Amino acid sequence: MKHHHLLFALLAGAILAGCSGKNKTPEIQVVKYEALQSIYTQNDDVLYVVNFWATWCAPCVEELPDFMEVHQEMETNPAYKMLLVSLDEVEQLESSVVKMAMEMQLNAELYLLDDITRMNQWIPAIDSSWSGTIPATLFIKNGKKLEFVSKPMTKEELRSKINLYENNH
Repeated sequence: MKHHHLLFALLAGAILAGCSGKNKTPEIQVVKYEALQSIYTQNDDVLYVVNFWATWCAPCVEELPDFMEVHQEMETNPAYKMLLVSLDEVEQLESSVVKMAMEMQLNAELYLLDDITRMNQWIPAIDSSWSGTIPATLFIKNGKKLEFVSKPMTKEELRSKINLYENNH
């Protein structure tokens, strides 16, 4: 009988240990625009896929699982990096952004852009035609903007653009 209790305890511990990785609190860096820009404009031959989203944006939340699926396919590629940039208010970091990142298992690099008072400066700096609507995704390599998409994207569209820009630029 003691062996059954020991076996059960070991099994329960293994299950809990296996689950703990999924429930790990994600690291979300709170940044101003210049700090964010310095990350994705490096001259390092990496294709940066920078997705702007928010927890309150239904189309953003709807496309995130597709982005995570594509990210999981690509994440071991050293010439690729995905940045998910939340435009939620910094006060919502713990209650909304971290919670959603955990629930959706967002495992790309996570940022919260805390620069709402200067959005009339950084929005056109990202793309002159951008009205600020989200979701929006920037494709950039070696500091050169390749494309800016200011609408939701399917995983097929995302894969296609990554393949195009990774191989041809």
